[in-house]
Order: sequence, then structure tokens, then C-alpha cells
Amino acid sequence: MSRRPDLLPKDPGGEGWLGAVIAVLCFIACLAAVSALAADRAAHGWSGRLRAEATVQVRPRVDETGDAAAARAAETLAGVAGVEEAQALDREAAEALLRPWMGEAVLEDLPLPHLVTVRLSPEAPASAQTLGEALAEAGLDASVDDHSLWRGEVERSAMALTGLALAAFALTALAAGAAIAYATRAGLAARRREIETLSLSGASEGQIAWLFQRRFGWLAARAGAAGGAAAAAVLAIARLAGGDGGLSPALPLVWGDLALISLSPALAASVALVAAWLAARRALDTAWANPPRSVSAGDRSMK
Repeated sequence: MSRRPDLLPKDPGGEGWLGAVIAVLCFIACLAAVSALAADRAAHGWSGRLRAEATVQVRPRVDETGDAAAARAAETLAGVAGVEEAQALDREAAEALLRPWMGEAVLEDLPLPHLVTVRLSPEAPASAQTLGEALAEAGLDASVDDHSLWRGEVERSAMALTGLALAAFALTALAAGAAIAYATRAGLAARRREIETLSLSGASEGQIAWLFQRRFGWLAARAGAAGGAAAAAVLAIARLAGGDGGLSPALPLVWGDLALISLSPALAASVALVAAWLAARRALDTAWANPPRSVSAGDRSMK
């Protein structure tokens, strides 16, 4: 079965460069979309971990050692509803937490606070007020930190990063649409005689516009597939090289992100179809409003 001939002549040079531009834009758009997903995923993960934990600083009484006060606070908090586990940190554990930041020599003479780590129930976590009241009833002088300040900062930072990634995605999609619209208008101008021949043969504006839509739609779909494949390869390398969370815990990657990248050809083709249709109809309206002298009003009656 013979393939239906294309009524528009080929332009392999210009269209090849346009396809390369669209492929690069699709590659950037895919990475931006995956970054937005990863940022949102990281924010929920960090926020969930911070929400599930609390830290209590205990100040011992005059007749009580710090370790004894911390142990009593842990015992008190373990019986509070909404607390799964409470554990007092000894000096060795506290030094292990501070050693990467302060160094070995400083820790030997540094007075460390007496801390209790609290693991909260994920279903119904106890509030900081509830923990503070329980400690006060037990006669303990302590401060409760439910990490709400840190959680808010994490969520705001993640929202800002997600917004930037989505803005980058929108800008690349807009750039792709602008490139296709420019190519469509340039193609219409270069093929003025072919368009006049088609119009004299009875083709309507919609039919002529569809020729360009089909041409650039297939071009964008192929370019989107190439750009998406490149982005998927980068994602796979980052995922395999970085283990379970990818290369950076700040932007955790999952294999499910490949499903989003697989939409690249369809999205690129959709943008191309809309951009080509808008550009073609605008250019054709301008052409019909200023027809060449060889085309009479009767020839344009099919509009």
C-alpha cells in the first residue's frame, strides 16, 4: 500500500534544527517536572519525620544529676498518650551528634544539655503542650521542642523550590510553543505559492492549517520522545548511582518519575498542534486580507 504523499514540500534543514531545539526544551522541561516532584516528595518526607519526633531539654534540680533528671523525664513522657517511645540521651550519644560540627577537642570540656528524644505516634501524636504539662506535673524543669519552626522552614523552602521548577517547566513549554509558532509562520511565508495553489484547488483555511499542524505535530512528537529519552537516561543514572534516594537526599528520585517523562511526546505534540494552528490561522487571515492580484474574490469564496 503506497504512502499518502505530503502536499507540503519537505524542508529537512530548517525542520531538523527546529526538532533539535524542541528536543532540548523537552529535556529541560522533563528535568524541571521531575525536580518539582522530587522537591515536593522531600518536603513531605522531612515534614513527616519532624512531625513524628520531639526533643526535650531537661534542667536538673540542685539535688539531682542531669542523667537522673533526663531518665525521670523519659519515664514520665513514655506514659503520655500519643508517645511511642521516650529515650534519654547520655553524654556519649550527645557528643556523637555534635562531633561532626564541633570537633573532638572542644567536646571534652563543653557542658552539654541533658536531652530526651521522643518518638510520637503517627496516628495521634502528642502536642508540645501535652508533653510540657506532663513534665510540669512530674516536677521537672524542661523545655519541649516539637520542631515546628524547622518544619515550617523546610516546607517553605520546598514550596519555593517546587515553584521554581514548575516555572522552569512552564517557560520551556512556552519557548517550545514560540519556536513552533515562528517556524509555522516562516513555513507559510516560504510556501505562499503552494498555499495559493491549494486554495485555488478548493482547500479551506482549516485544511491548509491542518497540513502544518500535522507536519509540526509529528516533528514535535519525535523531538519530545528524544528529549524524554535523554531525561529518562539521566534520571536512571542518578537513581542507580545514588541508591534508594538518588544522588541527593534533597531531591529524592523514584522510578515512578519515568511515567511522567513518558508523557513528553504527547505534551510536545499538543503544544505544537496548538501553536501551529494559531500561527497558521493568523498568517492565513493576513494573507486572505491582502491577497495577490492574481487571486480574485471568487477564488477566495471557499474561505
